[in-house]
Amino acid sequence: MLSVSNLEVVYEDVVLVLRGVSLDVPTGSIVALLGANGAGKTTLLRAVTGLLMPHRGRITKGTVRVDGTDITGADPADVVRLGIAQVMEGRRIFAEITVDENLRAGAYTRRSRAEVRESYARVLDLFPVLARRRRSVAGYLSGGEQQMLAIGRALMAAPRLLLLDEPSLGLAPKLVEQVRDIVVQINRQGTSVLLVEQNAVMALSIAGSGYVLETGKVVKDGPSAELLADEDIREFYLGATAEEGRRSLAEVKSYRRKKRWSA
Repeated sequence: MLSVSNLEVVYEDVVLVLRGVSLDVPTGSIVALLGANGAGKTTLLRAVTGLLMPHRGRITKGTVRVDGTDITGADPADVVRLGIAQVMEGRRIFAEITVDENLRAGAYTRRSRAEVRESYARVLDLFPVLARRRRSVAGYLSGGEQQMLAIGRALMAAPRLLLLDEPSLGLAPKLVEQVRDIVVQINRQGTSVLLVEQNAVMALSIAGSGYVLETGKVVKDGPSAELLADEDIREFYLGATAEEGRRSLAEVKSYRRKKRWSA
C-alpha cells in the first residue's frame, strides 16, 4: 500500500536527516519502524504526510507512493483524502475543547454525515472511556486517555493507512498493553498500520515485519520474529546479549553495534 523508495530529506537546506530510506507497508499489514531518538523516524512520517514544510524540511531525492500513485511532496490535506492519517508523537490533541469536539474535528474532510456517524460509533466502541468522557475538556484527560483520543480522532478520517508515532511513549505498562491490543483490533478491521516505536518488544510482537532506522538509514529489516531473535536488536532494545545476560540500555556500546550493522 505504501512504498517509500530511496528517500532523502534535508532540513534548512543543510542537515541531511534521511539518507536513502526505503520501506514498504503491504495492504492489511502492521509494519514496525524502530530506532532511537534522532534516527529519523518522525521525519519519515512527515515526508509521507506532507508535513515537512512547516519544519523547514524538504525531500531532495526518492519517492513516496500509495497504491502506486506518486504522492511525493503532496499537500497534507490531499494525503488525508487519499486515506492516510497520522497520530503524532506527544498526542497533539486540542486541549481546550471537548472529547466530542476533538473527534468531530478528525472527520473534517468527510462529507457524508452517515459515514461520520458510523466512524464515531466505531471509535466509541473501540474506546469506551471516551464514550464516558465525551463532554469532558480534553486537556483534563489522563495521558492514556489522551493517547486514545488522538488515535480515535485519526480514525474519524476513516484511514486506510494509519501512521502511529510513538503511541506508547510515557504510558504505564498496563496502558501500553491496551494500546497494543487496540492497534491489533484496528488492523483486523481493515486498516494498515505503520507503527513507529522505541518499544521494540511491543511493536514487533504485533507487526508482521519491521525496519530498524539509525542515523537516517535502514540498518536492518525483516520478519518480526527474526528481528526479535537478532542479537544486535536484543542488545540495543532489551539490554541483553547471549554472552553477557541482561543489562541496562545505558550500558549498551553503540560503537560495537554500529560496527556490526555496517559490516
